[in-house]
Amino acid sequence: MKVSIITVVYNGAEFIRDCIESILNQTYPDIEYIIVDGKSTDGTVEIIQSYGTKIARFISEPDKGLYDAMNKGIGLATGEVIGLLNADDFYRHNRVIEHMVSTFERTGSDAVYGDMLYVDRVNPQQLKRYWRSGWYSTNAFLWGWMPGHLSFFAKRWLYEQYGPFRLDMKSAADYELMLRFIHKNKAKIAYMDEVTIVMRAGGISNSSLQNRLRANREDKLAWELNGLKPYFFTLWLKPLRKLKQYVSKPPEPTNQL
Repeated sequence: MKVSIITVVYNGAEFIRDCIESILNQTYPDIEYIIVDGKSTDGTVEIIQSYGTKIARFISEPDKGLYDAMNKGIGLATGEVIGLLNADDFYRHNRVIEHMVSTFERTGSDAVYGDMLYVDRVNPQQLKRYWRSGWYSTNAFLWGWMPGHLSFFAKRWLYEQYGPFRLDMKSAADYELMLRFIHKNKAKIAYMDEVTIVMRAGGISNSSLQNRLRANREDKLAWELNGLKPYFFTLWLKPLRKLKQYVSKPPEPTNQL
């Protein structure tokens, strides 16, 4: 099973080596690594080029933002499975892709997801938040559930059949895409009960009440665009479910299948 991993970046020279190395050090042998750069000016391009042919596809050109760049990468991907890893982030251990492929093969699923850690931007040993996605059940989205986006690996045919990220969704584009794939179109998904992704903290959707209200409106639009109707409490449960992520502690990493 060929796996395409896509990294999008703009002026990410500070951390992109960690991201690239975490992918190149994966034990799984059939990885197509694609990097989409937004015409960086800080040395990012030179760092990427230093890896030569270890990067299967590399483009550097202006884009319309994060999700436009992701869509470009998805369009270039030839793997059966597509995963996304941002330039500031990295895989927790070197068998994440191996475990993910094993989960696909064992369950016959259309998508696989796991857990994520948010860490201090400068000191990745300092834990900020543990996102345990947990097991999916039918209609879980109605109860505010969603998996961590970067822990989400999907078969390429899902993007081809149901479309890529909607650029009009802004910060809720990842939520809308998973709502569309899983809740609306009933993609079969499987849970990897382990931390797969380590993210450097820096998201803005929950950083203030104003940003949370804006995100809530975008979440509501995601349901409307798909012809779906949430419960009256769905969109408020979504941020409330995250509160326990700030006090929960993750298990130790494992390389066991």
